[in-house]
Amino acid sequence: MSQDVPPSDPINPSPSGESPLVVGLDLGGTKMAAALVDGHGALQGPVTSCPTPAHDGPAAMLKAISALVQKVVEAGTHQDPGRAVSITAVGIGTAGVVDVEHGTILSATDAITGWAGTQVATGVQERLAAAGLGTIPVHVENDVDAYAAGEAWLGAGTGAEVVLMVAVGTGVGGALVIEGVTRRGAHHVAGEIGHVPVPGAQGEPCTCGRSGHLEGIAAGPQIYRRYLAKGGDPHVPDAREVEKRAAAGDDIAQEVYRDSATCLGRALAGLVTVIDPDVVVVSGGLARAGDLWWEPLRQTFAAEIIDPLAPIRIVPATLGTTAPIVGAARGALALAGEHD
Repeated sequence: MSQDVPPSDPINPSPSGESPLVVGLDLGGTKMAAALVDGHGALQGPVTSCPTPAHDGPAAMLKAISALVQKVVEAGTHQDPGRAVSITAVGIGTAGVVDVEHGTILSATDAITGWAGTQVATGVQERLAAAGLGTIPVHVENDVDAYAAGEAWLGAGTGAEVVLMVAVGTGVGGALVIEGVTRRGAHHVAGEIGHVPVPGAQGEPCTCGRSGHLEGIAAGPQIYRRYLAKGGDPHVPDAREVEKRAAAGDDIAQEVYRDSATCLGRALAGLVTVIDPDVVVVSGGLARAGDLWWEPLRQTFAAEIIDPLAPIRIVPATLGTTAPIVGAARGALALAGEHD
């Protein structure tokens, strides 16, 4: 069972006086990246990455994860030849609904074929043991939860008691961190914002098979879909190009980007009214879209929110691509501490 540790305090050093080392791993649909992380959240070596064998089945996935962990450990040893690197745990942030206590994927999209039902913690632990790394605790959590844990610990949410995290990119995800503890919920989906019904998204198909949800209008692929459906240039290849067209004055592109941000602002106003967080942290590809997206988001939020909640800030994430690595490492450090 994993244990959460408040993000304001560094993990206790090992009996030797050295800060413990873990591997934090961010598992994406096309790429996975990992690094050594110490008890203060500092990366102790380069980020190492490899392609994700997303459609080769769970066994291939577990093999690739384990191989990447071994590669990170070996790279750390090569960086300091005088001392063999020893890790106390592994933390993995992955897409899907995760039973964190058992390290099992409860449900997932087809972005990773057959991922639902995979016993990730056990599978990785067995492979690392077979590779000679010993019996190492493995912490597994949702990738947005990992991102939120990293930002709450050392990023845009540092020092905040309650952090609401929103990730807007190829999908829309969310997470809630309260006093350093990521709230999973009774069904492991606490903080999930992508499937909140939102005004403005009526009739828009969502990836879950329903309609009217935030992800159906706010995610990058849906922005692209809506751009084409409204008569946009059929030669535009993706949402990134739609963003460029919007910046250049394309009316349809501007409309679908504005719709995306406006619906997100409404959804955030509703969640903030219920949760009353210190700060809302926004990450993902859309968060890098500039004023074209941020202005309608903040304006809509300000118009919808009640006066006592007006001081709540909506800010971009600051750790970048290392946030889920650091957040997953945080969970690994807590798990290792429970086993000490």
